[in-house]
Amino acid sequence: MRKLDLKQVTKYIIMSIIAIIFLFPLYWMFVSAIKPVTDIFAVPPVFWPKEPVWGHFAEVFEQLPFARWLFNTAFVAGTITVVALFTHSMSAYSLSRLHYRGRNLMFIIIISTLMVPFSAVMVPLFILVRTFGWVNTYWALIIPGIPNAFGIFLLRQFYIGIPREIEEAAIIDGASVFTIFFRIILPISKPILAALAVFFFLANWNNFLWPLIVINSNSLKMIQVGIAGYGGQYQNPWGDIMAADFMAMLPTLIIFIFLQRYLVTSITMSGLKE
Repeated sequence: MRKLDLKQVTKYIIMSIIAIIFLFPLYWMFVSAIKPVTDIFAVPPVFWPKEPVWGHFAEVFEQLPFARWLFNTAFVAGTITVVALFTHSMSAYSLSRLHYRGRNLMFIIIISTLMVPFSAVMVPLFILVRTFGWVNTYWALIIPGIPNAFGIFLLRQFYIGIPREIEEAAIIDGASVFTIFFRIILPISKPILAALAVFFFLANWNNFLWPLIVINSNSLKMIQVGIAGYGGQYQNPWGDIMAADFMAMLPTLIIFIFLQRYLVTSITMSGLKE
């Protein structure tokens, strides 16, 4: 019994140390956002200011179209997430449960796109977007972000593990393919869809390179691009930048806290079956 207790205590101590290490940058970001400018680079470092300066948060909204950037990022990330989940779930269902010629070849082609880095398709993708006249529009931010081979792959692995008896019983009752998909498959898929929603939303919320390329209007900037362009060549308002970074990070942290239980559940349920 004592050995078991010692193991538990040791495990909790190690986990606590790891948690502190990972949470410290978030704490330092928040503390830097409420420090006077003289304390941000003070030596030795100031871990909590004597007189917190909360005005940095207000200055971000006064000097920048920060609310607009938040809306742009939330709108783009949310739209991509919803559309991608819907289209990917249908694609994965087709590749895992329906039988037709070329299905496996199609899946191999989709998976092979995971090996192509974004830098290899960045220029052709920009030329295509410019040809459509989408540069500096929401279309340029949303449409290229929807296809995601990882989402199709993970959903396909999940659907493979669903017993076929469920579909066979529905077919006997006269259900069509669309009825089976919308009334049976999608409700079963809630854990994996929630996990993918977290992945898709966080990836697009933190997207930087592509929005930097296709957007030049200040009113259409994504939050990461807007913050990166804040400041000047010789002087940067680090207090305001830290406040903006903290507010940009907060929505993703809240989403992760509420949906983190679906991440492990979905990966455990999906497995790597064939």
